[in-house]
Amino acid sequence: QVQGTIFPAPNFNPIMDAQLLGGALQGMSCEKDVLIDVLTQRCNSQRLMIAEAYRDMYGRDLITDLKENLSHHFKEVMVGLMYPPASYDAHELWHALKGVDTEEKCLIDILASRSNMEIFQMKEAYLMQYNNDLQQDIDSETSGHFRDTLMNLAQGTRMEGYADPSTAAQDAMILWEACQHKTGEHKNMLQMILCNKSYQQLWMVFQEFQNISGQDIVEAINECYDGYFQELLVAIVLCVRDKPSYFAYRLYTAIHDFGFHNKTVIRTLISRSEIDLMNIRQRYKERYGKSLFHDIKHFASGHYESALLAICAGDSEDY
Repeated sequence: QVQGTIFPAPNFNPIMDAQLLGGALQGMSCEKDVLIDVLTQRCNSQRLMIAEAYRDMYGRDLITDLKENLSHHFKEVMVGLMYPPASYDAHELWHALKGVDTEEKCLIDILASRSNMEIFQMKEAYLMQYNNDLQQDIDSETSGHFRDTLMNLAQGTRMEGYADPSTAAQDAMILWEACQHKTGEHKNMLQMILCNKSYQQLWMVFQEFQNISGQDIVEAINECYDGYFQELLVAIVLCVRDKPSYFAYRLYTAIHDFGFHNKTVIRTLISRSEIDLMNIRQRYKERYGKSLFHDIKHFASGHYESALLAICAGDSEDY
């Protein structure tokens, strides 16, 4: 059972919440604890209703007020919570593509893991928010087979729920040859299969690949390819197998390999909070021995830490 850590609050009253936030933001000193208590304990649709009540009450935009009163990573968390999921993905992709340096890992995390529907909504939000076409921006800001694979994923044309055992061995053979020969044409075949076949089909294909080659598909990709193209292919495979494990791995590397890569931690916690963050926490604990809660506590501090822990928590056993 896939489960998030943030649920709709019972006895929800958007007008009362808007008043609480108004008081916290308008006072002499910003009451950050109040912001955390309200915004991390309401689901996204409730937060949007609070923003509406806030606008009616104060004639001001809640996101603007949060941006003006808060700073650094704490601001990123509180503001991030206020976007609808598709808009948040669009926002992250825009900054990843249009920032000083392209943030390839952000592009990989989002495009390798989202469903057709999520991709469709994210593209619409991207167009609305930035008046740009997501696929055109990917085309102009990235290159090579990495770009081609991102472009393919951004079409959102993966087959859904369909599996054909009779073609699984055939697909596996194509993947195996692509790992042997590595020509442009083989790379295209590789990404076409990984981006367009259903998850159910790819499960069987990976099994057949193991039978044919005596090797796990991830090992084969790591041996044959390098750079962001290789990272993207591996991310797709890992998401097919188990999305919560993929995100647990991404959080672990973001926390431990990069001296706490804040953007990745914030984006993952917010975007998965109502989907599978509870499962991600379980995988994290199983795989790395320490709880996600423990590691965040160890690296973050102040209200930023409190906000991340509030999103991550859900329940407090295993800390």
